[in-house]
Amino acid sequence: MNPKSVCVYCGSRPGRDASYTAAAEAMGHALAAEKWRLVYGAGDVGLMGVVARAAQASGGETFGVIPTHLLQREVGKTDLTRFVVTETMHERKKVMVMNADAIVMMPGGAGSLDEFFEVLTWRQLGLHDKPIVLLDSEGFWGPLKALLHHVVDEGFADHSLLDFVQSAETADGVMEILRRALS
Repeated sequence: MNPKSVCVYCGSRPGRDASYTAAAEAMGHALAAEKWRLVYGAGDVGLMGVVARAAQASGGETFGVIPTHLLQREVGKTDLTRFVVTETMHERKKVMVMNADAIVMMPGGAGSLDEFFEVLTWRQLGLHDKPIVLLDSEGFWGPLKALLHHVVDEGFADHSLLDFVQSAETADGVMEILRRALS
C-alpha cells in the first residue's frame, strides 16, 4: 500500500497570530508521524516554510512545487525529498493536486484562497473526489464558511457544495478527518 500524500495550502507569510505558526508546525509533525507525504508550494517562507521544516524535522517526506517566477520571492526550499519547478502557477496547482490524496487549507491569503476555490470547483465538477479540509485555527475560516453557506442559500450552488468541505480547529482534528476519509 502506498503512503498517502496531503496537499497543504497555506500562507507565504506567518500571519499576525502565533497560533497559525503553531498549527503549521503541528500539521507538519502530524503528517510525518502518520508517514504521509507533505505536498505543498515549495516555499521556505511564512507558514509554508514552517509546515515543511516541521515535517522534515519529524522525518517526513516532502514534495514541493514552485513556479520559476516565485523561486526567489518564496525562497524555494531545495532540500525537500522532491522539488519540482514549473513554468506557471496553473501548472503548479495542477501538479500539487495530482500528487495528493487530500487537500488541507491552513490560514493564508489570496493565493491560498485561489488554490482552495480551484480545487473546490474541480470537486464540484467531478474532476476529483479528494477530501478538502480547512484547518480553522482560531476561527480563521469562519468568514469563508459563512460565504459558502451564503452562496448556497442564494441559489448559486447546490447544497452538496457544503459537503465537499470539512473543517477542524487543530491539526489533530484534521488528521482524524483525513484518517477516516482516506482509509
